[in-house]
Amino acid sequence: MHLIVRAYIDTGEPVGSRTLSRLGPLALSPATIRNVMADLSDAGYLSQPHTSAGRIPTEKAFRDFVASVEPRAISPADRDRIVNQIQNGETLEDRVAIAARVLTEVTKNVGIATAIPATAQELDHIELIGLADRRILMIVVTRDQRLQNRVISLDQQLSPDELGRLRNYINQNFSGWTLERARAELLRRIEEERATYDAVLQQLNLLYRKGLLLADQDARVSLDGASYLVGLDLHLTRERMRDLFRALEEKSRIVALLDRFLESSGGEVRVHIGLEDAHPAMRELALIGINVDLPSGLRTRIAVLGPMRMRYDRVMRAVLEIGRTFEILQI
Repeated sequence: MHLIVRAYIDTGEPVGSRTLSRLGPLALSPATIRNVMADLSDAGYLSQPHTSAGRIPTEKAFRDFVASVEPRAISPADRDRIVNQIQNGETLEDRVAIAARVLTEVTKNVGIATAIPATAQELDHIELIGLADRRILMIVVTRDQRLQNRVISLDQQLSPDELGRLRNYINQNFSGWTLERARAELLRRIEEERATYDAVLQQLNLLYRKGLLLADQDARVSLDGASYLVGLDLHLTRERMRDLFRALEEKSRIVALLDRFLESSGGEVRVHIGLEDAHPAMRELALIGINVDLPSGLRTRIAVLGPMRMRYDRVMRAVLEIGRTFEILQI
């Protein structure tokens, strides 16, 4: 059966018994092969578009085939190119976009890369800058070199000296803590010292209620190569194809797709055949991806969306290499 799947991936055409008999290593006659193919059809592994045509592997056949596929090795030159391109990105958004583009270039399918901050983000330092009209710019810098900016309005004016004391308190007490833990401890201290009328903690309470040290959960998402889907015979109406492209344009849909199929990947490449449960127009598509959690608290997901008829070994290797690159660079 795997020979049939490989032949279909190579040609895109229904596979007949005579074609298989010429591929070897089968030492079987076309008649015997036809009987075996009939049994596979009865078992749900093959379908026959026309009576006189060859067979096409079903989702069930592809799932069985993928279980036996090992990632194909890439050359050292390609590996260096992947590392160098991603490393050249100056910002997180740049690197996510580069990863998606490289996936598309290597696999000729839809490349997807996301970076999702987790609650394990560690605080490097904060800055507090006074603005006009009792407003304050709060800048939080985390150990993964991400900056989170937030402008808040207060009912009272805080002087530069007061802002300096608040900044120093946070940086001296909580640098290196995760944002979640630092925020919880700050609240505990505010509640514990409420009766002592500690001026610094009273003022920090104002900033706390305005979101100081809240983790940024906004995902960075990049998708590249959606145009490759146009050339596929996905048996979709024009309206259904438009629905598919609209879904791929929504960041929340992409994040939900990866959440659904890669949440439990545990750093290993996962392959999902047939994505109809995620979107009706994705019935004939497959997703190959990996979930990478970094020490900085950043969760990256690297994936390729393409037809069931794709070169899984090559795509799996590309996904794995880019996932490892994010780990190596500690992005």
